[in-house]
Amino acid sequence: MPFMDLFPLPRLGLVVPPENPTAEPEFTTLFGHHVNVYTTRFPVTPGLGLRDMLEFYNRVLPDTLGQFGGMRLDGAVVACSASHYLLGPDGDLSFCAELSDRAGFPVWSSTRATLAACEALGVRRLTLVSPYQPWLTDTSRAFWERAGLTVDGVVPVPARSAPGGDRHYDPYQVTTEAILGHIAASELPGDTALLFTGTGMGTLAALEELARQEPGRTLLTSNLASVWWARRTLPGGDAGDEHALLRRLEKTAV
Repeated sequence: MPFMDLFPLPRLGLVVPPENPTAEPEFTTLFGHHVNVYTTRFPVTPGLGLRDMLEFYNRVLPDTLGQFGGMRLDGAVVACSASHYLLGPDGDLSFCAELSDRAGFPVWSSTRATLAACEALGVRRLTLVSPYQPWLTDTSRAFWERAGLTVDGVVPVPARSAPGGDRHYDPYQVTTEAILGHIAASELPGDTALLFTGTGMGTLAALEELARQEPGRTLLTSNLASVWWARRTLPGGDAGDEHALLRRLEKTAV
């Protein structure tokens, strides 16, 4: 049996919020162990509200990337879509360019990767599947619309609903069953792509089921788009078999 030398593989740095349990396992699954993924996490922010926390992440991102020290990286992804929504598409692009110049390797946000995937695949219309609080869903929608995309609608996916109708939003607690149930209860335009927002909501199992149900619909997530970008950007990143969900992207442009 031939041995596999891990150390010559492409190296991707990943910046994630401290509580995010999803990004690393989804990236590793989608890469199929053909890219080495190294992670650093934003600082913990006790006492800060969500918006203040996201703005803090943007302020400390250069220093957080610096936590990789002198490690050689071929590229990095900032796996926190929500903080980059606050920048708008132009600010996001400028910030990523600034970070890349400073780091000496390409640095992209998950939002930039999603926009690049949409452009390459010819996606112009989206329905958002969002686990966010309503204000953040609105901020996300405004980001995509300012980038020139048409948002046909939103499928909210709360972590749970109380008997009185109150909804609790937490991307990290959303289940596959909740995702599929909320989508099944929605009337989706036939030619809209689904974009599952954020990097913290686990989506791979739901995507595999939806791909069976609707083989012609484009399915995008922040993590899927980021891996798609990295495979095309990192030297040798496209080596090895492509995950079925990545192969599917190439065949389902709207």
